[in-house]
Amino acid sequence: MSDVSIGIMMLCAMFGLMVLRMPVGIAMLVAGFFGTWWLNGFNSASALLVTETFSSASTYSLTVIPLFILMGNIASQAGFSRRLYEAAFSWVGQFKGGLASASVLGCAAFSAVSGSSVATAVTIGKVALPEMRRFGYRNSLACGSIAAGGTLGFLIPPSTGFVIYAILTEVSIGQLFVAGILPGLLLTLLFITTIYLVAVFAPGSAPCGEKRDLSEKLRTLYLAAPLLSVISISIGGIYAGIFTPVESAGIGAILVTLLAFGTKNLNMSQFITSAKDTIITTAVLYMVVIGANILNPFLSLTHIPTSLGNLLLSFGLNEFGVLALIILAYIVLGMFMDGLAMLVITIPIFFPIVVSLGFDPIWFGIIAVIVIEMGMITPPVGLNVFIVKGVAGDVPLGQIFKGVFPFWIAMAVCLLLITLFPSIALLLPQSMF
Repeated sequence: MSDVSIGIMMLCAMFGLMVLRMPVGIAMLVAGFFGTWWLNGFNSASALLVTETFSSASTYSLTVIPLFILMGNIASQAGFSRRLYEAAFSWVGQFKGGLASASVLGCAAFSAVSGSSVATAVTIGKVALPEMRRFGYRNSLACGSIAAGGTLGFLIPPSTGFVIYAILTEVSIGQLFVAGILPGLLLTLLFITTIYLVAVFAPGSAPCGEKRDLSEKLRTLYLAAPLLSVISISIGGIYAGIFTPVESAGIGAILVTLLAFGTKNLNMSQFITSAKDTIITTAVLYMVVIGANILNPFLSLTHIPTSLGNLLLSFGLNEFGVLALIILAYIVLGMFMDGLAMLVITIPIFFPIVVSLGFDPIWFGIIAVIVIEMGMITPPVGLNVFIVKGVAGDVPLGQIFKGVFPFWIAMAVCLLLITLFPSIALLLPQSMF
């Protein structure tokens, strides 16, 4: 049996384990360990397991994950996320689709703290959905805007997706964080434009909210200012070259904790709850990284990335034709797989192909993350749709999927723009480094 055949067999076994609800990290570890044992023997597989587990868990750059997760959890427990939404609501709520636009803006702001699409959708959804339903918003638009807005947590730094991508490809986390800023703002703007168009072409789906006077707007902005300041310091410090990503994460977590205790919005019990949630989430993500780092050497032994690259090139397509096939593969996988799982499984296969075609690895990281975001709202899995369903309760899944479709189109437009104009993603990192 050829190496490629063994690789395909173990990948199929891995997907089978995932279907049986085995955690993604464990499934990758099992496939990588037993596949290496098959090809190189037990001693080689055991050595790989030991060395990769230790090196993955002790990687200094990975410490950004627990620090930013802690920062987001404390901000949520202290009620800072509600203040972000209320500030956005007071400024744009009176316009057509204003409450939904405020939800997207709230998601964008909270994404700069949490780095998680699920946490963003849950946190802003709990605040925004009751308000939109109170003002008579159509369930499809209300839930769709939250589900789509939540995906910004995977794109706007500090994104856990960027951290994992950087670890897998050995590119700069700082450059990826900075590269995600303009695409994140562009996608936020496209989401708000989508909401406005839905409100115009479907009258009654998005009534105007209450008009606030300037003093009320300034008051809500003042209440949101502490967290906005932390975001500006942590992300701006990376761009200015003052902090490394790890230092930025540490400073952000400390500042949010001090603010939460200083304003008496957080007690010790809530802090302990935030710390426990951080430990659990971090353990899951670290297990994914360990599994990926054991699977990747096995894939190299099987020559699957090289064989797949040769197959794609044999179609006679230019580099953008091959890129289109890769994007199509991501969209199809997104219909069935969780975004993080898709990232850690596909990057070791697609990344060598993309680099050999001459594409910038930072630029491709943005492309990959946006396509994975699309998978988060694509049926039948659509993780963010199910998250919003859990918050919305009685809203049928069909209505939510119907509501996210216009936002899916907006994400496709964003993807096209970044493909045609790579400077959208590369301008800031090129000016920074």
